[in-house]
Amino acid sequence: MKTTPDPLETETVKTGAAPHTMPCTFIKTLVDNYRKNQLMSVKNTLGIDDAHAIHFDLATLKKFISDIESEAQKTDPDATAENLGIRFYYAAYPKAADWDIMANTLIGEECAEKHTLVMVPTIKRDDENGESSCCDFSPVSSGSSGSDKILAMAKGTALTGDLISQNHGTLSPPTTLTSELF
Repeated sequence: MKTTPDPLETETVKTGAAPHTMPCTFIKTLVDNYRKNQLMSVKNTLGIDDAHAIHFDLATLKKFISDIESEAQKTDPDATAENLGIRFYYAAYPKAADWDIMANTLIGEECAEKHTLVMVPTIKRDDENGESSCCDFSPVSSGSSGSDKILAMAKGTALTGDLISQNHGTLSPPTTLTSELF
């Protein structure tokens, strides 16, 4: 199976380069594997009709990326598009009985116990051995200051306050997207 081109194999993704593609049958196989294995396991083990997809509009994603770039530059002038990234964490909303922690969000209780994605910024840094890795960080956090913010999440130290992050897109289900191809 051939995918073209793989931006992970290059130092930077060049503007004007051919878009990354994958065969439709490959995508379908991956999605079907998830539905037959992980999604069915959640249903059979936990009794939850979990979401199988999440949609984010481009404006939300572009703003999130722009916020990461602009705020990271304020904290670390060496931050560039080449060393910034986004980590997608698999997450789950709380049970309906614990929904009070969701009080200040627009997320409805119909999402209770469904999986979601939480996106947090990453930045490439060399460790003490010179090995490069992508570290979670937040260029904006009311509980940290200066360069402490950069590696705080990766080192496991406690960050407090609000962090640049993105969570809620449109889950399917509960929302049914009749336009889903897979």
